[in-house]
Amino acid sequence: MSDFLKKGFLLGLGAAVSSKEKLDNKLKELVDKNELTRDQARTVMQNFLDKGQTTKDEWSTKQYEQTQAMANDLGIATKEDVNELRARITELESKLKLEE
Repeated sequence: MSDFLKKGFLLGLGAAVSSKEKLDNKLKELVDKNELTRDQARTVMQNFLDKGQTTKDEWSTKQYEQTQAMANDLGIATKEDVNELRARITELESKLKLEE
């Protein structure tokens, strides 16, 4: 992972942890004031965590797609390319053995 992407990811992670702690504190405050029930607070927190997971999954997908595009632009063989070549080599070796 490039240094720039790594720093961006860590910054986002730090913000998420800080936000989670702030949300948790705010929800506790609202429960203490009887403005929310514990179940409502749990639901809000779960929605927050679910949204975070969705965002993480989207980030991972975009990062994978960008990495694939970069590898393609640079002409770097992907794992799939190497596996396809291995399969073709195995097939050709089998055909050669049959001809012997």
